[in-house]
Amino acid sequence: MELDIVDLSRLQFAMTALYHFLFVPLTLGLSILLAIMETVYVMTNRKIWRDMTKFWGVLFGINFALGVATGIVMEFQFGMNWSYYSHYVGDIFGAPLAIEGLMAFFLEATFVGLFFFGWDRMSRIGHLIATWCVALGSNFSALWILIANGWMQNPVGAAFNPQTMRMEMTDFAAVLTNPVAQAKFVHTVSAGYVTAAVFVLGVSAWYVLKGRHIELARRSMTVAASFGLAASLSVVVLGDESGYLTTSHQKMKLASIEGMWETEAAPAPFSIIGFPDQEARETHFTVQIPWVMGLIGTRSLTTEIPGINDLVVEAESTIRHGILAYDALERIRSAGNGTVDGEAEAIFEKNGYALGYALLLKRYVDDPRTATEEQIRQAALDTIPPVAPLFWTFRVMVFLGFFFIALMTTFFVLAARRRLTAHPWLLKVAVFSIPLPWIAAEFGWIVAELGRQPWVIEGVLPTALAVSNLGASSVLLTLLGFVAIYTILLVIEVKLMVKTIRKGPQVHGAEHPRSTLPRATADAPIAPQPSPTHTA
Repeated sequence: MELDIVDLSRLQFAMTALYHFLFVPLTLGLSILLAIMETVYVMTNRKIWRDMTKFWGVLFGINFALGVATGIVMEFQFGMNWSYYSHYVGDIFGAPLAIEGLMAFFLEATFVGLFFFGWDRMSRIGHLIATWCVALGSNFSALWILIANGWMQNPVGAAFNPQTMRMEMTDFAAVLTNPVAQAKFVHTVSAGYVTAAVFVLGVSAWYVLKGRHIELARRSMTVAASFGLAASLSVVVLGDESGYLTTSHQKMKLASIEGMWETEAAPAPFSIIGFPDQEARETHFTVQIPWVMGLIGTRSLTTEIPGINDLVVEAESTIRHGILAYDALERIRSAGNGTVDGEAEAIFEKNGYALGYALLLKRYVDDPRTATEEQIRQAALDTIPPVAPLFWTFRVMVFLGFFFIALMTTFFVLAARRRLTAHPWLLKVAVFSIPLPWIAAEFGWIVAELGRQPWVIEGVLPTALAVSNLGASSVLLTLLGFVAIYTILLVIEVKLMVKTIRKGPQVHGAEHPRSTLPRATADAPIAPQPSPTHTA
């Protein structure tokens, strides 16, 4: 029953996080695109750029509201479902969350109101500043959240205090500059930029195919293609950086993503496809590219990437050191206040890094010091995350990343040649590509979070020990309630988005909302039309 509570608590947090992250990427990317569009409006004073900013701003507002509503619940879950986690690391984890709430959220929320209601009450420069503050607030919000999440992946700047039995912060600057957190931040926001670029590109392509709002759609596509090309290239580059850091801090995750059970000679190959078999502990029918994984993971031709089996052996050794640390900790605690057990403190100082590995034995025995050899071996095997889901979700994510580069490059070239409307089939590809960035983003989070199991904090606190002491029925009931409510909210958002897109922008200028240009078809593509407002 205890494990059922753990699984249900994990599932509840996973579902609420995945629902919430349906809204986050579009908010991050659209906020920047709005600021870019309004900047062009202020520089050129062309009303069509104001119309663009207002139209995409409405879609941003719908998405922003749903993102806030779903995000608030996630922070409460730390106290409801993960109370021991909050007790154990609250001193470190709570700091970036508090800063996110006090600084980024209020900055973002305050200026959102000015963005929507300040068009006729503020100067153009003043409103532009408010729009950029919305964009910066959105990205600052993501920064602090990802600093907290990055610390869970690489817990730096903190140490375990045997007297309080908690992790305590020792270096706030180290938490802020955690390389894993910084890499996750730039990679995540870049993915959000790609999401918004594909969304704007696809919706604009739909308008062109329908023969509506041609001039506005062309400009939107040009901005989206330029912004999206830079963002999609950065996603791949920053993803490479994340892979390099994973080699140093989460070796088991990297080996599982690759389905690499045995350590291979450097530089290791990259498996394009394969079928991991966790029971047999091998990957069948692999098709590999030589050297690629070694170059990504180590950036050298001579450094090996350890395989899963070797990492299990290493984990078994670390568990034994953890048992020594656990025994020393019990001796320190039993000595009482004011009594110093120098030998125990020396043992703990030497082996304390492995205490979390001893806690993996809590799944099998109350006191890790009484664990059998078989239980130690089983706990070491528990450090292997689900290999097949990691293997395939990572490859789908990578494939989509390169697809976005190709898509954005194509439309960037067409925009430079002023041929955006010349190929209706490409416009249709853009329309059907709209949901793909969300699939890539969700798969990215699955790779990140599933890959660090069985840890809620890498190497420090096992997931199974972090949950609250709740009944399984209570967790199941709230899980079903959250899924039902979030599904309703998602349906509402999609309907509002579709309704707004079908209605189209409120154009104030020479162009009629429904253009007199013919619809684009395979037989009669829309040719560029000469217009005094064709360029910015």
